[in-house]
Amino acid sequence: MSNAIEGILGVSMEKIREMVDVNTIIGDPISAPNGTTIIPVSKVSFGFASGGSDLPTQAAEKFAGGAGAGVTVKPQAFIVIKTDGDVELLELGGAGKTSPLEGVVEAIPGVIGKIKDLVGKKNSDSADESDDAE
Repeated sequence: MSNAIEGILGVSMEKIREMVDVNTIIGDPISAPNGTTIIPVSKVSFGFASGGSDLPTQAAEKFAGGAGAGVTVKPQAFIVIKTDGDVELLELGGAGKTSPLEGVVEAIPGVIGKIKDLVGKKNSDSADESDDAE
């Protein structure tokens, strides 16, 4: 039974290793026609779960098991190497933002303002219609 669990875990980990390597995090350099080199930088997250059970019976031990994994690759930045030797890091999502949630939180005041404008316009349109009906 322990060999079966080791087999499931071994195959799963090997497949993850094949999917995620250093070339996934630091991508292959891309050369632009003007001589600038661009290197993508990504964040790789992965999760892994496995489980198994042995069910003793009179005839033989029965084993059931399974494993699953998930991988997320998210671009984070680009390293730009210019022809004059200057190196620049271009972060995606704006400087200082650590999560997409920060962008949502920053947008809330603008969204609330637009909703107020729409409600105010609807109320004034309703008042205009009431005046026209009289």
